[in-house]
Amino acid sequence: MQIPAELEIGRGLPPAGCSVADAERYTRWLATHHYENFNVVSWLLPRRLHQHFYNLYAYCRWADDLGDEIPDPGKALSLLNEWGEELRDCYAGAPSHPVFIALRQTITALDIPIEPFSDLLIAFRQDQTVKRYASWEDVFAYCRYSANPVGRLVLYLCGYRDAERQRLSDATCTALQLANFWQDVTRDLAKGRIYIPLEALAAHGLAEEDIDRRRFDARYVSLMKELIARTRQLFAEGMPLARSVDSALRVDIEMFSRGGLAVLDAIEGIGYNTLEHRPSISKSKQATLLGRALFLRALSFAQPASPLVPAAPASSGRIAIVEGLAANSESTMARRLDAGEVSRSYGECRRVARASGSNFYYAFFMLPPAKRDALCALYAFMRLVDDVSDTVGSAADKQRGLARWRAALDAAAAGDVAGHPILPAFADTIERFHIPVRYFHDLISGAEMDLTVGDYATFDRLREYCYRVAGTVGLTCLHVFGFDDPHAPDLAEKLGIAFQLTNILRDVPKDYEIGRVYLPLEDLMKFGIRPESLAHGPLTTEMSALFEFETARAWNYYREGVELIPLVHADARAALWALTRIYSSLLRRIEARGYDVFSERVRLSTPEKTGILLRARLGWYSQKNVLEERDRDRRGPRGAFLGRRAG
Repeated sequence: MQIPAELEIGRGLPPAGCSVADAERYTRWLATHHYENFNVVSWLLPRRLHQHFYNLYAYCRWADDLGDEIPDPGKALSLLNEWGEELRDCYAGAPSHPVFIALRQTITALDIPIEPFSDLLIAFRQDQTVKRYASWEDVFAYCRYSANPVGRLVLYLCGYRDAERQRLSDATCTALQLANFWQDVTRDLAKGRIYIPLEALAAHGLAEEDIDRRRFDARYVSLMKELIARTRQLFAEGMPLARSVDSALRVDIEMFSRGGLAVLDAIEGIGYNTLEHRPSISKSKQATLLGRALFLRALSFAQPASPLVPAAPASSGRIAIVEGLAANSESTMARRLDAGEVSRSYGECRRVARASGSNFYYAFFMLPPAKRDALCALYAFMRLVDDVSDTVGSAADKQRGLARWRAALDAAAAGDVAGHPILPAFADTIERFHIPVRYFHDLISGAEMDLTVGDYATFDRLREYCYRVAGTVGLTCLHVFGFDDPHAPDLAEKLGIAFQLTNILRDVPKDYEIGRVYLPLEDLMKFGIRPESLAHGPLTTEMSALFEFETARAWNYYREGVELIPLVHADARAALWALTRIYSSLLRRIEARGYDVFSERVRLSTPEKTGILLRARLGWYSQKNVLEERDRDRRGPRGAFLGRRAG
């Protein structure tokens, strides 16, 4: 990639394709000479980990600076995309940038998956376009990408891959990110960003204008007290992490939390006025923190790491403070499931999937039995979650229902499957196919959005929703299909979003009837359309232009996403081709009807869907014919993995 002149850390960078020794010399220099305090604690780490930490730091530092040090957001986005390409090349075994040449050694030696690295880039890209966060849920979703991956990467470096430590790390990293937000209000304002949830401002009688104009008064003090209390609770939740690792690592792990808590103390010490002052931690305070950590290390040096017991599942009706603090499912189940129990559970999952009449269910039959049953288990879980938000009842009741499913998810990942008949099969599937549990937490967060969000101001906001309810489906199914190429997860997410955008276009009037407008309001305004006209039409010239615009956007996701088909394992390609063909045919049908989704619901006939499935079964398919045919006289399919939503 071309190194921009604005990037200070690019000076002294070795040439592309340099030796591993030169690359590692650079990452070591960067980690010990840049403005961070990285080297203050790294010398306490075992020497064998030093270079790995330098390599990890260099990746994060470059990604951060590409997002924050480039004044032009468009250029920053382009550079971040190039950085993502460099990451994929690194995982493909062909790194060229010196940082990735060094990082490749760490990735290979410690078997680190690509997801934490790519998740960080999502946050840095988001910073180029999203400047405000409406709710706590939005802020926590950002932290999931901006902070939590760093903690998980540190755990990988230290040799820990289990679910419970990752959960504790997520709590700590989210708390650290929040502490930085409350400390850096003025710095973020200079970049046009406010990370304080707008709902929190409103709860204390404040508005964006008050923050922009730096109005410090009793309302702001009250706000800061609430923000700090919530952040301290997260630090407390993650504190057991330090006691659960080897004694040689405890100081560094504990210093993360102690340093964050010191930031909160410093905010309190300046009377909460972060609108006019940036609190800082003095050198003496840092030394005190380090001394305390060293003292505790001396007391516990001979003690082994404390065994971790998974946290008890949330009580019925209680929603976790941080959405998405999910355990990864890499650890062994807490108890081995009885084979008969699992078999009966898969039977129940097949019943749920069969009763739905979904296009997905019929495509499952082209898969080997083990993969077919796994997708039925995933479908059953997602179907039952989706039913909570779509059934009749108060929003509060639905929130409690989703919270119970979130608790059941965490319990199932820990081995407790007593909550529902489908859970033994579901737990068996996520363990057997190594599916990260956070995808299901994200899916539940998408269902929660349907309870609180009636419209979407921008496509960026809509895309986040589409990721949660549909991109997650693509990612979970991908693990069942099987893949080896590191590009596959990104393509699976895009294909899921393409399915979801298709469903949104098909169901515009139906969604309006239940109080939801998914088409971005900025697009409606651009084409001069009032939201209420989406209820029944009529289909005007302006509305046709809007639908054409949204359809083109969906096709872009399809064209990128279909590149996934040859990347999944051979025994799953026919099923994926059939699903893509069915959903893309629906989008073609919407075009063929001149975008008239008001007179009747667009669908494909049963013979048409059967024909597509038969072609896939007989092997009469290719990469070329999945999207190209444009049969203008057909009608579109029923739709998504779950009907209205692809999630």
